[in-house]
Amino acid sequence: MTVNARPYLEARAQKGLWASSKFMVLRRISQVAFLALFLSGPLFGIWIAKGTLASSMTLGVLPLTDPFIVLQSLAARHWPEALSATGAAIVLVGYLVFGGRTYCSWVCPVNPVTDLAAWLRRRLGITFTAKIRPELRLYFVGAVLAASMLSGSVAWELINPVTALHRALVFGVWFGAGGAVAIFLFDLLVAKHGWCGHLCPVGAFYGQIGRVALLRVTADNRAACNDCMDCFAVCPEPQVISPALKGERTGAGPVITAGDCTVCGACIDVCSKQVFHLGLRSRNAAHPLPSTTAPAPAARVISSQPAVLERDLS
Repeated sequence: MTVNARPYLEARAQKGLWASSKFMVLRRISQVAFLALFLSGPLFGIWIAKGTLASSMTLGVLPLTDPFIVLQSLAARHWPEALSATGAAIVLVGYLVFGGRTYCSWVCPVNPVTDLAAWLRRRLGITFTAKIRPELRLYFVGAVLAASMLSGSVAWELINPVTALHRALVFGVWFGAGGAVAIFLFDLLVAKHGWCGHLCPVGAFYGQIGRVALLRVTADNRAACNDCMDCFAVCPEPQVISPALKGERTGAGPVITAGDCTVCGACIDVCSKQVFHLGLRSRNAAHPLPSTTAPAPAARVISSQPAVLERDLS
């Protein structure tokens, strides 16, 4: 599959700079805003959110807990406190509405790192990528839960590069950024979208939530697709696109239903034909394929007493 090294050129020419980059800009604003909630305390003494992205308390009243943390706690045979369970339920409901992996593209501080690596790969013309099966991350989920069970601890948080980077940015513990540097080099030189697309157990867990989430990307204007492949070039999970984009051939609906979709909006930004939009899962009604078998021609009666068929006269 050949992809464009500079996929946004056509979209910018036809839609303008804002329309071809608005989701990227909004995601960066979102990521900075979440970080600012935690930075306001150490920098200005105004504690809006205390804790980390794994578990926090906002304004002293709103608990938010990563459900994957609670799952590890249960595996470690530690029943979570009521506050943690409440926080996990709030987060779970939120991602059931907005899509599990929206965490990856709209919240996670590692996302700009992997986006930069993907951009550099395109600009430098790096085509080599290690062949890593995407389902490997699901095995990592199982391994993390097994490690929690055996160690009696929330095992992933001991090495989680996302939490380490968050602490580095908020508390100045800069050695914690080493994991993010390693992820950048891995994505740039070893495997395209290697961390988020193949290894990260947190993204894999949230992908299972995304399988039933309401908010989705939909290729509802797929008839306008000109096969430029730009959406495949920028999507961090390109395997999710084809079933919706090309589904008209098989009668499949236009909604990207795969849980691995991060709802990042990159395909919406880059598409000059405006094929993609945000929509709801419920809009995925499949259209039946037209029959390829022509119906038998009906016999035409040319007299009624007695009935004579035209084809009998030939």
